[in-house]
Amino acid sequence: MTRNRRNDSDGTNRTTSHGRAANQIVFLTGAGVSVPSGIPDYRSKNGLYAGKHNPEYLLSEACLANEPDVFYQFVTENMYYPDAKPNPIHLKIAEIGEEKNVTVVTQNIDGLHEAAGSKSVVDFHGSLYHCYCTKCGQTVPTETYLKSDSHQNCGGRVRPDVVLYGEGIAADAIQNAIQALQTADLVIIAGTSFKVSPFCNLIDYRNPKASVFAVNKENIFLPFPHTMIKADALQVFKKL
Repeated sequence: MTRNRRNDSDGTNRTTSHGRAANQIVFLTGAGVSVPSGIPDYRSKNGLYAGKHNPEYLLSEACLANEPDVFYQFVTENMYYPDAKPNPIHLKIAEIGEEKNVTVVTQNIDGLHEAAGSKSVVDFHGSLYHCYCTKCGQTVPTETYLKSDSHQNCGGRVRPDVVLYGEGIAADAIQNAIQALQTADLVIIAGTSFKVSPFCNLIDYRNPKASVFAVNKENIFLPFPHTMIKADALQVFKKL
């Protein structure tokens, strides 16, 4: 049976005490971590998918292959937020990483954990800020991709290095995430409904002795004892 525990201070004190004792910490982060930076999540009322017909197709391998112009327009008009800055969640995680061995495994593709200063980041779904030509494989600056998806050197199509629907997760991302979880003594899930596979399945590889905390506006249900902090992650991390 899942055991959800809270205290009167929304779990912050308990999280802090575990954080002091822990040496190997893994943060599993989702879209809710970047919402305070002005980047919408995907499925909420005001999210990226709101009002879009078949939005998952627009971010699919099939759309890129069959309707590359449709894919390019959707991605460049809806996915990039060049003015977004790391918020207190990103900054607090990076700060903890200055004192502890911290690995961030994130669903986010916006690069804000790296921008905040986190050194060990597994971009599980890739990054919008690494673009490459599908014909010759050459890396292309993001600024160039935002102007055109045609590679001027060879005429190939340029795309961001993100995992699209219909594609698999990179093997090194899976390996690095699992390795970090197997050695962690504290796991903190933040800003995610934790329902998207295979990201949510990573928790199965955790060190069984690790303490697990979940911080999210909606309950996350896990099949083992953990602490659920039902709150805005931004407010919780500000108190850490």
